[in-house]
Amino acid sequence: MIKQYFQQAWVQLKQHPIISLVSVAGTALAIFLIMLGVMLQQVRVEPFAPESYRDRYLHVKWMSIGNKDWGPDSNSNGAMGERTGRECFKSLTTPEAVTLYVCYPLPNPVALPGQPSFKAEVRMTDDDFWRVFNFSFINGKPFDRATFDAGQPVAVINESVARRLFGTTEVTGREFLISYAPYRICGVVKDVSTLADSSYGDVWIPYSATDIAKDVWNDHMGMFSCTILARSRDDFDAIREECNRRRDEFNKVIGEEGWELLYRNRPYDQEKNALAFGANWEPDVHAARRSRFIIYLILLIVPAINLSSMTQSRLRQRVSEIGVRRAFGCTRMQLLWQLLCENLIVTLVAGLLGMALSVGFAFLANDMLFTQAFSFTNSAPMVDASILIHFSTFVWALFFCFVLNLLSAALPALRASRMNIVSALGGRIH
Repeated sequence: MIKQYFQQAWVQLKQHPIISLVSVAGTALAIFLIMLGVMLQQVRVEPFAPESYRDRYLHVKWMSIGNKDWGPDSNSNGAMGERTGRECFKSLTTPEAVTLYVCYPLPNPVALPGQPSFKAEVRMTDDDFWRVFNFSFINGKPFDRATFDAGQPVAVINESVARRLFGTTEVTGREFLISYAPYRICGVVKDVSTLADSSYGDVWIPYSATDIAKDVWNDHMGMFSCTILARSRDDFDAIREECNRRRDEFNKVIGEEGWELLYRNRPYDQEKNALAFGANWEPDVHAARRSRFIIYLILLIVPAINLSSMTQSRLRQRVSEIGVRRAFGCTRMQLLWQLLCENLIVTLVAGLLGMALSVGFAFLANDMLFTQAFSFTNSAPMVDASILIHFSTFVWALFFCFVLNLLSAALPALRASRMNIVSALGGRIH
């Protein structure tokens, strides 16, 4: 039966080439636009290396602090200080790992002694950074706890920096300069896309080897963000409860000087963190989902109206065939199912074409599509198949094809299945 549906769909495409071409092009364009929207969302929330555990991440990128002398509605917003991060988050016991790192990579000159320097984006981290984010090491290894505690000047660099400095990636143990200070290379990793917002950098060094922890204001705010790796999403509530307890304990200590930390329901999961561009505003995840749903619905309904008229036109030319099938005992439900399946096959073919076009366009126009509005880096976004294509991408494409098929073919197929047998045999619609 399935083979017959494919054969019938192919015959219909050949019999009406112009209508078929317009139908396939319209469906492909609709899926193309929708899948671009889906991929724009997926690069922000779906896992890819080195942020392969995004489904288990909780983030505290920013926070706020108030003071009783400022009044109830006045506060300072930004990244946390290193002491605040240690007291409130590094001491957590529920998660698998917690990392503190400078909230964005800082451009620094890097060079070999006696050679011209070039700008590289340096992110300062702790040793747990390598447990939370799974970088692909092609040479050497990350710095460990002992190296971090000792504040040794070591660095992990990406392969682009390694090749630019040394012409090779086999560089473990060699030295180079960061802001004219010597650092020893302990590892080399594959290049990281700027879309990996929490882990991106060209060079990663222990923040204990610098004075960044002294860069504070209001005594408790500074340059640090935090990412928590849960053992399971089921632990999110327990982790948030422990975070709130630690905050309350810390607020008791700093409250003697009038200070109070404000989290605004942080830590956020990956989806909510992707929406949060400021410390003093809590994003509405449900409102964002509704907006995306409305956009997708509009992108489905508009082409579905046009495709529905084309489907109706094809069925008008099959009136006699429908009458014969009904006369020989085909039920209305069987006829309805056949017509929907035939149209679904065409929709799926066009949907695959639309998805291929969306992926190709995303690769070619990645600078335009994926440039982040609130990014601290000047590097162009880098995308590859692991970033753009996930299992959920195919699921969404299949879902939208199915919905578009129902919107464009359900009503014409229903009307065709209810035709009067005698009128249909005579080639009349009514």
